[in-house]
Amino acid sequence: MKIRRPRLPRTRQGQRRLVQALAAACVLALLPATWLYVSTAGRLRTAADVPRAQVAVVFGAGLWDGEPSPYLAHRLDAAARLYREGRIEVVLVTGDNSREDYDEPDAMRAYLTRHGVPRARIVSDYAGFDTWDSCVRARKIFGVDRAVLISQGFHIRRAVALCEAAGVDSYGLGVDDKHDATWYYGGTREVFAAGKAALDAVFRPDPQFLGPREPGVARALAAAG
Repeated sequence: MKIRRPRLPRTRQGQRRLVQALAAACVLALLPATWLYVSTAGRLRTAADVPRAQVAVVFGAGLWDGEPSPYLAHRLDAAARLYREGRIEVVLVTGDNSREDYDEPDAMRAYLTRHGVPRARIVSDYAGFDTWDSCVRARKIFGVDRAVLISQGFHIRRAVALCEAAGVDSYGLGVDDKHDATWYYGGTREVFAAGKAALDAVFRPDPQFLGPREPGVARALAAAG
Protein backbone atom coordinates (compact mmCIF):
# COMPACT_ATOMS: atom_id res chain seq x y z
CA MET A 1 0.00 0.00 0.00
CA LYS A 2 1.47 3.30 -1.08
CA ILE A 3 1.30 6.26 1.23
CA ARG A 4 0.42 9.41 -0.61
CA ARG A 5 2.50 12.40 0.36
CA PRO A 6 0.76 15.76 0.52
CA ARG A 7 1.46 17.78 -2.57
CA LEU A 8 2.77 21.31 -2.29
CA PRO A 9 0.93 23.87 -4.38
CA ARG A 10 2.54 24.38 -7.77
CA THR A 11 1.25 27.85 -8.59
CA ARG A 12 2.70 31.01 -7.11
CA GLN A 13 -0.70 31.96 -5.74
CA GLY A 14 -1.05 28.61 -4.00
CA GLN A 15 2.46 28.83 -2.57
CA ARG A 16 1.76 32.37 -1.35
CA ARG A 17 -1.40 31.19 0.42
CA LEU A 18 0.50 28.33 2.04
CA VAL A 19 3.15 30.71 3.36
CA GLN A 20 0.47 33.07 4.65
CA ALA A 21 -1.32 30.20 6.39
CA LEU A 22 1.94 29.05 8.03
CA ALA A 23 2.73 32.61 9.12
CA ALA A 24 -0.74 33.00 10.63
CA ALA A 25 -0.36 29.71 12.49
CA CYS A 26 2.98 30.86 13.93
CA VAL A 27 1.48 34.17 15.06
CA LEU A 28 -1.43 32.42 16.77
CA ALA A 29 0.95 29.98 18.47
CA LEU A 30 3.05 32.85 19.84
CA LEU A 31 0.14 35.01 21.05
CA PRO A 32 -0.06 33.39 24.52
CA ALA A 33 3.68 33.86 25.09
CA THR A 34 3.36 37.48 23.97
CA TRP A 35 0.49 37.94 26.43
CA LEU A 36 2.71 36.66 29.24
CA TYR A 37 5.41 39.21 28.45
CA VAL A 38 3.00 42.11 28.10
CA SER A 39 0.90 41.30 31.16
CA THR A 40 3.92 40.97 33.46
CA ALA A 41 5.73 44.12 32.36
CA GLY A 42 7.10 45.87 35.44
CA ARG A 43 6.29 42.91 37.71
CA LEU A 44 9.66 41.16 37.69
CA ARG A 45 12.33 41.99 40.24
CA THR A 46 15.82 40.94 41.27
CA ALA A 47 16.83 39.82 44.76
CA ALA A 48 18.22 43.32 45.33
CA ASP A 49 15.07 45.29 44.53
CA VAL A 50 12.19 42.91 45.27
CA PRO A 51 9.57 44.84 47.29
CA ARG A 52 8.82 43.95 50.88
CA ALA A 53 5.81 41.70 51.30
CA GLN A 54 4.30 39.70 54.09
CA VAL A 55 4.16 36.49 52.06
CA ALA A 56 6.41 34.77 49.55
CA VAL A 57 5.09 31.87 47.47
CA VAL A 58 7.55 29.18 46.39
CA PHE A 59 6.37 26.78 43.68
CA GLY A 60 7.41 23.14 43.73
CA ALA A 61 9.92 21.89 41.16
CA GLY A 62 10.42 18.21 41.87
CA LEU A 63 12.22 16.01 44.39
CA TRP A 64 15.33 13.87 44.05
CA ASP A 65 15.32 10.95 46.50
CA GLY A 66 12.96 12.86 48.76
CA GLU A 67 15.02 16.07 48.73
CA PRO A 68 14.38 19.25 46.72
CA SER A 69 15.82 19.10 43.22
CA PRO A 70 18.63 21.59 42.53
CA TYR A 71 16.18 23.93 40.80
CA LEU A 72 13.77 23.79 43.73
CA ALA A 73 16.63 24.23 46.20
CA HIS A 74 17.62 27.46 44.44
CA ARG A 75 14.06 28.76 44.80
CA LEU A 76 14.08 27.92 48.49
CA ASP A 77 17.51 29.53 48.95
CA ALA A 78 16.07 32.76 47.53
CA ALA A 79 13.12 32.60 49.94
CA ALA A 80 15.40 31.97 52.91
CA ARG A 81 17.54 34.93 51.90
CA LEU A 82 14.51 37.23 51.68
CA TYR A 83 13.41 36.07 55.13
CA ARG A 84 16.83 36.66 56.69
CA GLU A 85 16.91 40.15 55.16
CA GLY A 86 13.49 40.96 56.63
CA ARG A 87 11.83 41.39 53.23
CA ILE A 88 9.19 38.71 53.87
CA GLU A 89 7.55 37.33 57.01
CA VAL A 90 5.93 34.06 55.88
CA VAL A 91 6.70 31.52 53.17
CA LEU A 92 3.88 29.60 51.51
CA VAL A 93 5.33 26.46 49.90
CA THR A 94 3.03 24.94 47.30
CA GLY A 95 3.57 21.63 45.59
CA ASP A 96 2.47 18.09 44.86
CA ASN A 97 1.47 15.59 47.56
CA SER A 98 -0.82 13.48 45.39
CA ARG A 99 0.59 10.23 46.72
CA GLU A 100 1.95 9.09 50.07
CA ASP A 101 5.53 8.58 48.93
CA TYR A 102 5.86 11.99 47.25
CA ASP A 103 5.59 15.11 49.39
CA GLU A 104 7.01 18.30 47.93
CA PRO A 105 5.69 20.74 50.57
CA ASP A 106 7.13 18.83 53.54
CA ALA A 107 10.50 18.50 51.81
CA MET A 108 10.42 22.23 51.07
CA ARG A 109 9.54 23.03 54.68
CA ALA A 110 12.37 20.86 56.00
CA TYR A 111 14.85 22.53 53.65
CA LEU A 112 13.79 26.01 54.71
CA THR A 113 14.06 25.20 58.42
CA ARG A 114 17.60 23.92 57.84
CA HIS A 115 18.38 27.28 56.24
CA GLY A 116 17.14 29.51 59.02
CA VAL A 117 13.40 29.94 58.46
CA PRO A 118 11.38 29.01 61.58
CA ARG A 119 8.75 26.30 61.09
CA ALA A 120 6.11 28.68 62.44
CA ARG A 121 6.76 30.99 59.47
CA ILE A 122 6.26 28.28 56.84
CA VAL A 123 2.82 27.29 55.55
CA SER A 124 2.27 24.25 53.32
CA ASP A 125 -0.15 23.87 50.43
CA TYR A 126 -0.31 20.16 49.59
CA ALA A 127 -2.53 20.53 46.51
CA GLY A 128 -0.49 22.85 44.31
CA PHE A 129 -0.53 20.47 41.37
CA ASP A 130 0.15 23.16 38.79
CA THR A 131 0.76 26.89 38.70
CA TRP A 132 -2.89 27.86 38.28
CA ASP A 133 -3.98 25.63 41.17
CA SER A 134 -1.27 27.12 43.39
CA CYS A 135 -2.31 30.68 42.59
CA VAL A 136 -6.03 30.09 43.07
CA ARG A 137 -5.49 28.22 46.31
CA ALA A 138 -3.16 30.95 47.61
CA ARG A 139 -5.99 33.44 47.18
CA LYS A 140 -9.11 31.41 47.97
CA ILE A 141 -7.81 28.94 50.55
CA PHE A 142 -5.00 30.81 52.29
CA GLY A 143 -6.29 34.36 51.87
CA VAL A 144 -3.14 35.72 50.21
CA ASP A 145 -3.88 38.91 48.28
CA ARG A 146 -0.31 40.15 47.78
CA ALA A 147 2.89 38.13 47.47
CA VAL A 148 6.38 37.80 46.08
CA LEU A 149 6.52 34.76 43.82
CA ILE A 150 9.74 32.77 43.54
CA SER A 151 10.59 30.48 40.64
CA GLN A 152 13.10 30.10 37.81
CA GLY A 153 13.33 32.83 35.22
CA PHE A 154 11.73 30.73 32.49
CA HIS A 155 8.62 30.12 34.65
CA ILE A 156 8.22 33.31 36.65
CA ARG A 157 6.26 35.30 34.04
CA ARG A 158 3.62 32.58 33.82
CA ALA A 159 3.43 32.42 37.62
CA VAL A 160 2.94 36.19 37.92
CA ALA A 161 0.35 36.35 35.13
CA LEU A 162 -1.70 33.52 36.60
CA CYS A 163 -1.54 34.77 40.18
CA GLU A 164 -2.61 38.21 39.00
CA ALA A 165 -5.54 36.58 37.18
CA ALA A 166 -6.38 34.70 40.39
CA GLY A 167 -6.51 37.93 42.40
CA VAL A 168 -3.06 37.98 43.97
CA ASP A 169 -1.13 41.24 43.55
CA SER A 170 2.19 39.68 42.56
CA TYR A 171 5.82 40.48 42.00
CA GLY A 172 8.12 37.83 40.58
CA LEU A 173 11.66 36.93 41.58
CA GLY A 174 13.27 34.82 38.88
CA VAL A 175 16.09 32.67 40.22
CA ASP A 176 19.15 32.38 37.99
CA ASP A 177 20.44 28.93 37.08
CA LYS A 178 23.06 27.63 34.69
CA HIS A 179 21.70 27.07 31.20
CA ASP A 180 21.86 23.28 31.18
CA ALA A 181 19.58 20.78 29.45
CA THR A 182 16.94 21.18 32.15
CA TRP A 183 16.91 24.95 31.72
CA TYR A 184 16.46 24.70 27.96
CA TYR A 185 13.74 22.08 28.42
CA GLY A 186 11.96 24.35 30.86
CA GLY A 187 12.15 27.30 28.50
CA THR A 188 10.82 25.26 25.59
CA ARG A 189 8.02 23.85 27.75
CA GLU A 190 6.93 27.37 28.67
CA VAL A 191 6.10 28.15 25.05
CA PHE A 192 3.49 25.40 25.10
CA ALA A 193 2.41 26.03 28.71
CA ALA A 194 1.60 29.63 27.80
CA GLY A 195 -1.41 28.42 25.84
CA LYS A 196 -2.89 26.63 28.84
CA ALA A 197 -2.08 29.64 31.02
CA ALA A 198 -4.06 31.91 28.70
CA LEU A 199 -7.04 29.57 28.84
CA ASP A 200 -6.83 29.39 32.65
CA ALA A 201 -6.73 33.18 32.89
CA VAL A 202 -9.78 33.53 30.62
CA PHE A 203 -11.99 30.72 31.93
CA ARG A 204 -10.64 30.60 35.52
CA PRO A 205 -11.45 26.97 36.31
CA ASP A 206 -11.54 25.72 39.88
CA PRO A 207 -8.36 23.88 40.92
CA GLN A 208 -8.33 20.12 41.20
CA PHE A 209 -8.84 20.44 44.95
CA LEU A 210 -10.27 23.51 46.65
CA GLY A 211 -11.84 22.74 50.04
CA PRO A 212 -12.38 25.04 53.02
CA ARG A 213 -10.27 28.07 53.86
CA GLU A 214 -7.18 27.43 55.95
CA PRO A 215 -5.89 29.90 58.56
CA GLY A 216 -2.23 28.92 58.26
CA VAL A 217 -0.99 32.13 56.67
CA ALA A 218 -3.03 34.37 58.99
CA ARG A 219 -1.72 32.49 62.03
CA ALA A 220 1.86 32.69 60.84
CA LEU A 221 1.55 36.43 60.24
CA ALA A 222 0.01 36.88 63.69
CA ALA A 223 2.91 34.98 65.22
CA ALA A 224 5.28 37.27 63.33
CA GLY A 225 3.71 40.24 65.07
